[in-house]
Amino acid sequence: MYRRAFTGAAAAVALSVGLAGPLAADDDRFITVQSTTSTQNSGLFDHILPIFQDATGIEVRVVAVGTGQAIRNAGNGDGDVLFVHSTPAEEAFVAEGNGVSRADVMYNDFVIVGPPSDPADVAGMEDVTAALTKIAAAEAPFASRGDDSGTHKAEMRLWAAAGVDAAAASGEWYRETGSGMGATLNTGTGMGAYVMTDRATWIAFGNKGDYGIVVEGDPRLFNQYGIILVSPDAHPHIKADLGQQFVDWILSADGQAAIAAYEVDGQQLFFPNAGG
Repeated sequence: MYRRAFTGAAAAVALSVGLAGPLAADDDRFITVQSTTSTQNSGLFDHILPIFQDATGIEVRVVAVGTGQAIRNAGNGDGDVLFVHSTPAEEAFVAEGNGVSRADVMYNDFVIVGPPSDPADVAGMEDVTAALTKIAAAEAPFASRGDDSGTHKAEMRLWAAAGVDAAAASGEWYRETGSGMGATLNTGTGMGAYVMTDRATWIAFGNKGDYGIVVEGDPRLFNQYGIILVSPDAHPHIKADLGQQFVDWILSADGQAAIAAYEVDGQQLFFPNAGG
């Protein structure tokens, strides 16, 4: 189980952070942020959003889904801010007129975790495409989110770089869960499969059992997060002023310091890099 009470269902609904205090938000001073499951499941939002609300009086309601779904939701005007981790898709969102501009926020990395039996003999490898090639050749079980999330998009780019059509093996050694990261980790560990996950979710994940990281350190596993104000020109009903305050705070020294200060078991989960 997670250290915190997160479920697959809860990840798909709004998480309202409302705290009493001298700057408590009133009924209208709230924004909706479309974001990805890793920012919620890792506990990052539990840490930084109360700080933001104390400073501004603005409540943030998070809808945590896969990056692809978050982008579609924001493109429909169902959110004031988009905070996800698939730079090409984010840039396309802005180019299509749905977002004002995109900015880097923070980064961490992806890792591949696996069972101690290590059927593909990839433990200790850094070259992620070589490791994926070995997993495919061994037809070792691999559990994928298969949900168009930022993690799934990155995974599919890596399979393509390895020259492997993993989707062609769907339902065989390659299993697509269609679920969030936590649920996919639970499925993968239950079936003895390899899983690609963002490091933050893995650190916060409480059901590791005897699993461990088997592949890490390849620069291609870099995982960048970005933030975008949804365009008020495309969606006039959005709360552009309040949303911009959130974007500005996330990119400010205070917001970046709050992100850097978040740790689990003494490990920093995200590394701020706004402004390069």
